[in-house]
Amino acid sequence: MQATQADATEATPVDTIDLRREFEDVDIASVLAQLDRELVGLAPVKTRIREIASLLMMERIRRKMGLATTFPTLHMSFTGNPGTGKTTVALRMAGILHRLGFVRRGHVISVTRDDLVGQYIGHTAPKTKEVLKKAMGGVLFIDEAYYLYRPENERDYGQESIEILLQIMESQREDLVVILAGYADRMEKFFQSNPGFRSRIAHHIDFPDYSEGELLTIADLMLDGQNYRFTPDARAAFEKYIAVRRTQPLFSNARSIRNALDRIRLRQANRLVSRLDRVLTSEDVMSIEASDVLASRVFAKGEVRAEVKAGEAQP
Repeated sequence: MQATQADATEATPVDTIDLRREFEDVDIASVLAQLDRELVGLAPVKTRIREIASLLMMERIRRKMGLATTFPTLHMSFTGNPGTGKTTVALRMAGILHRLGFVRRGHVISVTRDDLVGQYIGHTAPKTKEVLKKAMGGVLFIDEAYYLYRPENERDYGQESIEILLQIMESQREDLVVILAGYADRMEKFFQSNPGFRSRIAHHIDFPDYSEGELLTIADLMLDGQNYRFTPDARAAFEKYIAVRRTQPLFSNARSIRNALDRIRLRQANRLVSRLDRVLTSEDVMSIEASDVLASRVFAKGEVRAEVKAGEAQP
């Protein structure tokens, strides 16, 4: 059974701890390994998660030795563009917190402003408190947290939700970890306008955008997980797709790649079904052709499509 912080605090203090055995008992390595498998790149993020895991491991050991005096502040801020793995990292962080005994259940409740703030007088407090009740014993992940604060609207009820959150983040910090997430610049303005949040956040983690090579690797992994694969020409075309798409509005890193692959699979299916007088092989069904990629609206400009096709013609 998972040890709790109360158990560690009430037990008779020990003088020595076998670090390897302690590490194996909580099995943090499996959570970190899962994070490596799930997310391509993000080396700075993974480094910070390992550092936080090490800090919490030592806090657990200090409690067993009777050396800890206060419960650590564990609330966090994840900043970065959409599709950079913030939600996935929140899930893995919840697992680490649970294994080390810093939360009772280790679940994640993911919400946005609409889940917390009501539209009428008297609606916000019950909504916010209901969400907090569900999140207790685990992690509350608030995406685009800056939308809670709308000073331009005098009749906005976000401030009421903020005040409740701040109170609970302080009074219930031994039973709830709050992670605020969103664009870095907007989160900075949010913290400036709401210093109470900044003072309660212990760990700030910035999530960088994926490189073109990392996005291509993500695409390969996503296709492989669905038993698809690019032909060499299709992979070259998708590489060009990434380069063009990254420069366009509303690009969302891995999320945009997933959406693009969904549309490519749709075009592949339509291409195959359009010829009913053929016998399909597994290779046919699995293969993504260059034409499936080049039909994207991203290649709407003729010169871009021509450039890709010219590249395919090279030996």
